[in-house]
Amino acid sequence: MKLSIQNLSKTYANGTQALNNISLTIPQGMFGLLGPNGAGKSTLMRTIATLQDADTGTIMLDDLDVTTNKQAIRERLGYLPQDFGLYPRINAEVMLDHIAQMKGVGNKKDRKYLVESLLNKVNLYSHRKKALGTYSGGMRQRFGIAQALVGNPSLIIVDEPTAGLDPSERNRFYNLLSEIGENTIVILSTHIVEDVSTLCSNMAIICAGELLMQGKPKEGIASLKSRIYKKAVEKEALESYKSDYQVISTKLIEGRLSLRIESDNDPGNGFEPAQTDLEDVYFSHISRKVDPITL
Repeated sequence: MKLSIQNLSKTYANGTQALNNISLTIPQGMFGLLGPNGAGKSTLMRTIATLQDADTGTIMLDDLDVTTNKQAIRERLGYLPQDFGLYPRINAEVMLDHIAQMKGVGNKKDRKYLVESLLNKVNLYSHRKKALGTYSGGMRQRFGIAQALVGNPSLIIVDEPTAGLDPSERNRFYNLLSEIGENTIVILSTHIVEDVSTLCSNMAIICAGELLMQGKPKEGIASLKSRIYKKAVEKEALESYKSDYQVISTKLIEGRLSLRIESDNDPGNGFEPAQTDLEDVYFSHISRKVDPITL
């Protein structure tokens, strides 16, 4: 099973080109889509989810054309958008039962079994009688996954799922997504590099509507081996270093900036080799389109 995207473009009425000739092949498993805010990730997710049309291009789920078979795709799709509405006074059990009915599960006993199994899967069964408005951020996200799993989808899209979660809730969510990704296509759209490095065996980076990289995270890291250097400098010296080196990221540590640069050769001048990670891959690619320091 795979999702094939070919030459997808989308320009909004205000002239913003959200997608520029995007082509991607997404296999079964966890697939990470990385990019800064405004990169076009949500536009791509909404287009795959049949919530909007592209100007040009095709999307195929195996041999099913997403753009011309929208209802068939929706029956195979689970979608957790970045912001999804919940009725705050309704409990999880009732809400999930209602969603199951809308998904075509007509038999009451089948629906009861489905609701119970999904709430157990996302570890919310003991909270099933609580109003959704009382749920924490992590509980809301887990409920969002439960509703996305109704109908046993073959394609699941989750858009910025861990934003705002505390570390323990994020870990629970990681474990849940990893389990789901064993048997289906899961597209994880995020600007948090840790999400992709923890969960995904394949990934892509988009920025300003363009595809900058696709492949395996470990391949991206290998491509930058021996090319990343670091140095601590005073904050006031940043602009000077940006003019002389390809600065891809900075972190303020104890009042000083830790610079990371990309260079084909040892730059000297106090720089030392750094252990490459996926964050370097991310910043290396987006720095070709935007200034990552000012994002």
